[in-house]
Order: sequence, then C-alpha cells, then structure tokens
Amino acid sequence: MIDSLYIGATGMQAQQLNVDVIANNLANVNTAGFKKNRVTFEDSFYQVARSTLDAQNLQQNQVVLGMGTLVSSNSKSFAQGEIKATESPLDLAIQGNGFFEVVLPDGRSAYTRYGSLKVSADGYLSTSSGYQLKQDIQVSADILEVVIDKQGKVSGRSANENELVELGQIELTNFANPEGLDPIGENLYLATSAAGQISSDKAGENGFGSLSQGYLESSNVKLAEEMVNLVLAQRAYELNAKLIQASDEMLSISNNLRR
Repeated sequence: MIDSLYIGATGMQAQQLNVDVIANNLANVNTAGFKKNRVTFEDSFYQVARSTLDAQNLQQNQVVLGMGTLVSSNSKSFAQGEIKATESPLDLAIQGNGFFEVVLPDGRSAYTRYGSLKVSADGYLSTSSGYQLKQDIQVSADILEVVIDKQGKVSGRSANENELVELGQIELTNFANPEGLDPIGENLYLATSAAGQISSDKAGENGFGSLSQGYLESSNVKLAEEMVNLVLAQRAYELNAKLIQASDEMLSISNNLRR
C-alpha cells in the first residue's frame, strides 16, 4: 500500500482542525476579553522504509520515511487585546498580566480577563454572568458612585456622605504558564497543573497589570492575520487532497498493468 495515502490523510485532518480553530477565533472577534487559539503541528513518527549497503564502508544505511503530521497543541494566546472605553463605572480592563478570580456555583475558583462587572442581587461585585468576585466586595444599595483605582481599591460614595468610603480591594491572580489553563466557556478558565504556580497581589505590583475603570479589553483576534491563516490552511488542505488523488492514480496505474 502507498504510504502517501495515509500521510495525506494526516495532513487533511490536521488542517481541518486548524480551520475549525480559525473559525472559532473569527466568530469571537467582537467578544470582549476573548483570547484566540493557535494550533501548532509536529511531524509524526518515522519508520524504516528500506536499508541500503554502503559498499565502501560495508555498513547498512537505513532509509527513514516520515508518516505525516500531528497536532501538537491547541493553546490560547494571552496577548493583550485593545483597550476600549465603555463609560460604564463597573467595567474594568487589565492592562498587563493578571486575571480576575471568581467563584463558581460549586465553590471552585475560575479566572477571567473579562472585567464587565455588576452588583448582584445580594449586593456583591460580580461578573455580568453572575459569578461573584473572590474578594467578596459588597456594594450597598445606598451607594450612588463607585470608584476603582488602578490598584484595585474599590470606594463608594453614598447620598449622605461627600467623601469616598473604602469598600474593598480587588486582587489579581496570575500563573507561571497561563497557556496551561483550561477554558470552560464564558471567558472563564480553570487552574490546572500545567498552568504552574499561582500568585496573587494588588494590580500594578510585582509584575501585575494595572486596572482601568470604564474600559474593557477587546478580543485579541486580528482579522487580517486570521484571514491569512485561513488561506494558508485551505491551500495546505487542498495540496494534501491532491496528494491522495495522485496516490490513487498511481495505484490505479499499477492495478491496470496487465490489461
């Protein structure tokens, strides 16, 4: 059997996954806080096709044949997205490293770069999806103005007071290898052993990014880059399909030799 049939098939399967990833990136081009995926490939295993004899040195030389390609990873790129103004006082953008830590309904911690906050029915700062911040910052109903500085200190002013009163402190969390986080949707990630050591601190300190109130981080998907990647993936898929077609024609020729 011609090995190029299977080699071409591995190339088509790999490029199909690549196109699927690009499609997901393009679908989320306007999703605030979204981080694009990127696919990397590696060559598959090798096998000895045949051995030849080196007459001069009287040694066997092996002819090794590669068996196609494999997808080595489909990881997130945590490059900074564009910061855009929203004029909402509860929107926060992280300029630099770090994640907001939120609490899931089952008690586990999740992490997100999406800083669109709101005050929940219980009076706590939460994400727009309803996940409460880990720091349990309560904003009472009489607070008319909320101010969050670059280091994450949350202050509020009520109708009966002229001065700001401190309500709590937002801390950021970071990982040694953010690409090892497990995405679960809604711009949320779970910690894994691959993500490495967890560290937490105030924004703007010890390598953490600063916070910008009234701004949101946009998706880091670049349309031009994704369209170029799509064209390359499509052409690679087409070439692998032609490889299978050529292999099939070679098999057809060999099968018809006696006719």
